[in-house]
Amino acid sequence: PFRHKLICSLANSADQRSSELVTTLQSETLKTLEWPSLCNYLSPFTSTSMAFSLSKAAAIPVGQSREESQKLLDQTTSALHALEALKLEPLDLSVIEDVSEILHSAASGQVLTVRELCRVRRMLGAARAVSEKLAAIAEGGSLERYTPLLEILQGCNFQLELERKIGFCIDCSLSTILGRASEELELIREERKRNMENLDSLLKEVSVSIFQAGGIDKPLITKRRSRMCVGVKATHKYLIPGGVVLNVSSSGATYFMEPKEAVELNNMEVKLSNSEKAEEMAILSLLTSEIAESEAEIKYLLDRLIEVDLAFARAAYAQWVNGVCPILSSKESEMLISNGADNVLSIDIEGMQHPLLLGSFLSNSTDFITSNSIGPSVLGNKSGEMTPIKSSKVVSNFPIPIDIKVQCGTRVVIISGPNTGGKTASMKTLGLASIMSKAGMYLPAKKQPRLPWFDLVLADIGDSQSLEQSLSTFSGHISQICEILEVASKESLVLIDEIGSGTDPSEGVALSTSILQYLKNRVNLAFVTTHYADLSRLKEMDPQYENAAMEFSLETLQPTYQILWGRTGDSNALTIAKSIGFDGNIIERAKMWVESLMPEKQQERKGVLQQSLMEERNRLEAQFKRAESLHAEIMKLYHEVRSEAVNLEERERALRVKETQKVEQELNAAKSQIETVVQEFENQLQTANSEEFNSLVKKSESAINSILKAHQPGDSFSFTETDTSSYQPVSGEQVHLKGLGNKLATVVAASEDDDTVLVQYGKIRVRVEKSNVRPISSSQRNNAISSLQSFERQGEQSREAPSNSDATESGAITYGPLIQTSKNTVDLRGMRVEEAEIQLDMAIAARGSNSVLFIVHGMGTGVIKERALEMLRNHPRVMKYEQENPLNYGCTVAYIK
Repeated sequence: PFRHKLICSLANSADQRSSELVTTLQSETLKTLEWPSLCNYLSPFTSTSMAFSLSKAAAIPVGQSREESQKLLDQTTSALHALEALKLEPLDLSVIEDVSEILHSAASGQVLTVRELCRVRRMLGAARAVSEKLAAIAEGGSLERYTPLLEILQGCNFQLELERKIGFCIDCSLSTILGRASEELELIREERKRNMENLDSLLKEVSVSIFQAGGIDKPLITKRRSRMCVGVKATHKYLIPGGVVLNVSSSGATYFMEPKEAVELNNMEVKLSNSEKAEEMAILSLLTSEIAESEAEIKYLLDRLIEVDLAFARAAYAQWVNGVCPILSSKESEMLISNGADNVLSIDIEGMQHPLLLGSFLSNSTDFITSNSIGPSVLGNKSGEMTPIKSSKVVSNFPIPIDIKVQCGTRVVIISGPNTGGKTASMKTLGLASIMSKAGMYLPAKKQPRLPWFDLVLADIGDSQSLEQSLSTFSGHISQICEILEVASKESLVLIDEIGSGTDPSEGVALSTSILQYLKNRVNLAFVTTHYADLSRLKEMDPQYENAAMEFSLETLQPTYQILWGRTGDSNALTIAKSIGFDGNIIERAKMWVESLMPEKQQERKGVLQQSLMEERNRLEAQFKRAESLHAEIMKLYHEVRSEAVNLEERERALRVKETQKVEQELNAAKSQIETVVQEFENQLQTANSEEFNSLVKKSESAINSILKAHQPGDSFSFTETDTSSYQPVSGEQVHLKGLGNKLATVVAASEDDDTVLVQYGKIRVRVEKSNVRPISSSQRNNAISSLQSFERQGEQSREAPSNSDATESGAITYGPLIQTSKNTVDLRGMRVEEAEIQLDMAIAARGSNSVLFIVHGMGTGVIKERALEMLRNHPRVMKYEQENPLNYGCTVAYIK
């Protein structure tokens, strides 16, 4: 059960997403085809505010099935007949008021006012009058003509009883509730009338008496604080003994007093007035409750009246544009027709004018929306027979009418042709014609236009670029097509402008072909425009494709905006460019390029391309083998260095022990020899006389000095541990590294803050402790200096040699392919001059013989570049160098000896 619920939930979610996507795509398509603008041309023909609002919002009804659309077309046809019959006494729908807000107030429990009740009564009376008038013209003519209109109001409850009740209770001309509305109200009003007569008589007597006594300039009877009273001067208020002062004038000179005799009558007046208001409110509440009970039926009646108004608006629009009724063909009728005859058209629209361009033209003319003027409309009855209505109105030739003719069985139409030739406008015309026929509107065309009923009209026209969603032109284009493919059905019309554009032409053609093959089996019809000539060849492989071209006049160099069916069109870009005034040389070169890209020369170009690819493959294979060999040599060297570094410390300790033993042996030997000399000296001293004493001492010292000199260490041991501890390496000096078996390395930088030094060994740069650095001996240092000087002399001699000798040597030496990699590149950008010198020197030293080095110095201020070129000119290992070229700015190539 849980799995079943999950599947149902996922299915519902997918259906909801699909429904939302369909709604979104339909909304975008209507906006793309400018459907709201077309509905704006329909809005002036409406009579009611409700229909006007719907047309302004582009919310007029559109048939959701072929039957609904046909019903709307029949209503338009019937309204056209009604306009003809009611020419002398036109039907006035403007008296039908929008009472939807009043109905909502009544349903929510608010008591309606007298004016609101009268508006409902007028609406009901106008609706009944419309129905009666339509019924009257139907009885006087052919009933079948007006049946679609009569069916709209059929089954509506015109609330005749409610209308009579409101009319019986309320006088709408005076906006008052009549006394006959209830017996209680009638009695209250009669009693109030008698009481007011008595009160008025009394107050007149009192007012006259005050006037005669000089208490007022003229008799004054008025109402203050909802009570009747008389006016009297402040100095004469004694004339009304026991009277009640109700108010005083602003000047204080006049008092408004209620006589004692009028108090009871005024009390009765207030009581009766309140009773009357309560009874009136009860009557309004009763009428409001009846309206609330009939809310649904009145709303339904309002909706049907809007349908009638829109039907007459569509009929008036058809007169205005000289429209004709389209025939909606079904798949069954297409199959029957196609089996009986050849070349039967599923879409046959002749002389169709773009509705928006036509509307703009007509709205600027003097006869815009002439009242009840009938144009040469072609009316259609339910059986499909067309009945023409004659008119003297001249048919406009602007915009230029086009023919849209698609044979049965065609699923994809590919339109090609020049820019500004009318491809997109023609496609929009078909899209609008499909939606207009679904909405029951006549088409501005000729004869009997025939087209299928499409459940969805889906369009991808224009630039879909979106910066907010990070979509480029091509991405937006493809995203829109992807969504269209997701929702399109067997009854859909798909319109795609410039399919596959915005990317590489070869990939665009391949993608477009695949999309069209997909659409061919999944939609009723697909219209696409393109500049790809290859798409036009699809018809040769499949008859379900059809080609069309936009005609272009080579005489006038202007498009004619006519569709040539069954033909492919040229873009005529060169012709258009020439007519605009492009330079003739540019046009001629462009023609040469076009000829070189002709299909017959494509095979030759493919052969040349394949040969160049094979050569490139062989070159890359040779480079791969050389790289593989170089890699093997590097790995061999790496393993050798690694093997030498293994147990280096143990070997060093063993060597120290061996050296110590050797030193001890020599020390013991020296001691033994010295002891022998001393013993011999002592023996000789015993037998020698005083004269021989000095000679014996000199002889013994000479022997001891010879022994010490024989055992004195050489230069290689000139630095002891004490010497090395105080040794300070200098930048650029060559030293021995203990950790690498006393290998030679170059000091890059010595730190003064700590006991470390930065050294360079080959390509490796590492910071080591000063205790692991040992200076080279003086003899090695002298050899290094002499070899450096000899290298410098050789460099000077080679630079002074003639240029032809360099050419000979360079011709004999091969440096391999000039391929820049991270291994043979040194990047000096962003460095200081001193740091760049060190990096370049180490890079040259690290390169092998007969190799190349790419020096990237950038374009900047040129300081790094100048220093790098100076070093290359003076460096002994640089055979030659090539400065930057147009294909390699900011980089110099050096050839290493």
